[in-house]
Amino acid sequence: MKILVIDDDASVRYTLARILGRAGYAVVMADDGEHGLAMFHKERPDLVISDLIMPHRDGIDTIAQIRRESPAMKIIAISGGSRTMNADGLAAALEIGASDVVVKPFTPEDLLDRVRQFDPAWSAAGQPPG
Repeated sequence: MKILVIDDDASVRYTLARILGRAGYAVVMADDGEHGLAMFHKERPDLVISDLIMPHRDGIDTIAQIRRESPAMKIIAISGGSRTMNADGLAAALEIGASDVVVKPFTPEDLLDRVRQFDPAWSAAGQPPG
C-alpha cells in the first residue's frame, strides 16, 4: 500500500515515513498542500495523511480538493495545534471528507492502528494475511 504523507515539518514527515516504512508501507512525501496535490496526482497513493496547518495550501483545502477529485480516497488528517484550534480543525477535516483524524502527539502504534483500518491486506483479526 502506498501512502502520501503531507506535512510542512520535516521532522514529522520523516518520522511518519520511518514508522510507516518499517511497517512495510511505501511512502511518498510532500512539504505543503500544493506539493501534496502534485504528488497525489503523480504517485496515486492508496492513502493520504495530511497535516492541517501548512503554508501555501492548508490541510483543509488540500483534503477538500483530494476528496473532490477522488471521492473514495482514504484520508487521515493530523494536527497538533492548540487544543481549541486542534479540535476545530480536526472537526472541520472530518466535515469536508477526512476518513479519520489523529491528534499530535501520537504513538507509532496509534498511527499504525489508524492506517491499518484502511489497509486491505490486514485481516479482521488485525494481522496481515499470510
